[in-house]
Amino acid sequence: MMKESSYNLITVLGPTASGKTTFAAALAYDLDTEIISADSRQLYRGMDIGTGKDLDEYIVASKQIPYHLIDIANPGYRYNLFEYQRDFLTAYNEIRSKEKLPILCGGTGLYIESVLKSYRMQPVPENPQLRKELENKSLDELTSMLAAMKQLHNTTDVDTVKRAIRAIEIQTYYKEHPVEEREFPDIKSLTIGICIDRDLRREKITRRLHQRLDGGMVDEIKRLLAQGITPTDLIYYGLEYKYLTLYVIGQLTYDEMFTQLEIAIHQFAKRQMTWFRGMERRGIFIHWIDASLPIEEKIDQVKTLLSE
Repeated sequence: MMKESSYNLITVLGPTASGKTTFAAALAYDLDTEIISADSRQLYRGMDIGTGKDLDEYIVASKQIPYHLIDIANPGYRYNLFEYQRDFLTAYNEIRSKEKLPILCGGTGLYIESVLKSYRMQPVPENPQLRKELENKSLDELTSMLAAMKQLHNTTDVDTVKRAIRAIEIQTYYKEHPVEEREFPDIKSLTIGICIDRDLRREKITRRLHQRLDGGMVDEIKRLLAQGITPTDLIYYGLEYKYLTLYVIGQLTYDEMFTQLEIAIHQFAKRQMTWFRGMERRGIFIHWIDASLPIEEKIDQVKTLLSE
């Protein structure tokens, strides 16, 4: 049962390779609760190795920790922020109805901030005319356009031209159409950030990349392509799916793929931290916990914060 607390959500965030999922699962075990994922790619079925969907991490002391918003969409589908908020609320209300304290865990800063800041969203249709106007612009040009717009989406997860165009499309739509108010609960989150030393993070990223490649990540890409997912659709998801697809279709050698992907993941982790620091500037207080501490100590720190 959920202990009395002024919080109605715990958020565990951190950059890739920080160990946030392992910690969140252990915390969920200790508090007897459930996890809501905040990962923009783990929600796709069959995209397992490339997204780091290590579901074994959700088993603690032989107990399966219930999780939500993983494996909820088919690969190739363009899941959006409006849908994430909708699906988050469904999972959140379900967990709260059991008198449990939900744990939101992930590294997609936009998803997390949309919940903690109660963004008011609505579905955004495609704009063929705008897409045609933007299709020949470079990623740098599109990124500059995004930076000049006052908008809710930034470049944390935008590392392809298609994703950048979609972000501009969304912002343009919001400027032309007032956003309808949508019911959203009053979220008071205890927000925990897992802080990992940069050199250790880089070492873990490289080691994990080798492990995933040895574990069949190339075969996963080939299987998705064989299922009819187009290379363009896989490249849209960025990082592993972008560079491994380019390798599989012959546009990169294996060494080129590895080197470019390793650099891209390091850059992504840095952008994640930039986003989290931005969240702090925008009024979200994050309690940072050292990733190197034993899990028991991390849990004790969270429980102390909950009781204050």
